[in-house]
Amino acid sequence: MHEAENEKLTNKIIIEFSKTLEMFNLSPLESRLFAYLYLSEKPLTLDEMSEALGKSKTSMSTSVRTLSDVNLVTKVWKKGVRKDLYQANNQLFKSFMNWYINKWIESTNLQKESLTEIDELIKQQAKEKPSENQKILEDRLKNIVKFHSDMEALFRDMKQD
Repeated sequence: MHEAENEKLTNKIIIEFSKTLEMFNLSPLESRLFAYLYLSEKPLTLDEMSEALGKSKTSMSTSVRTLSDVNLVTKVWKKGVRKDLYQANNQLFKSFMNWYINKWIESTNLQKESLTEIDELIKQQAKEKPSENQKILEDRLKNIVKFHSDMEALFRDMKQD
């Protein structure tokens, strides 16, 4: 009976923690898998994860790969075990914040590049056919680019802490 109560509590933790993880743009399955691995006392094989979450081994493999790519899950080696074993990175805050900050830096850089290309188009158009709204548009775009630069600087500062 005690075992069943522990399982219920574990499932409740997984469900609630998964909701938080989904805010970091993990899929529901990736979120549940990470929560399950984090709560697990030992590294697990894809088969064990598949059985525990009721999903295919292929789904587990894809989800583990995604979690591994963002440094949330690590492949571990254990003497005498032929199958790959995986465990969650236990430094939750650091892992998630580094991953999230890197995503923001990458996104702001991509947006700045796109906005800079638009700025070039505006300048080219101004040479060919000047308009009254041109200066306002250029000024606003300059402010938008600065906003993205400030965001990038903020996230880079956070990353160094």
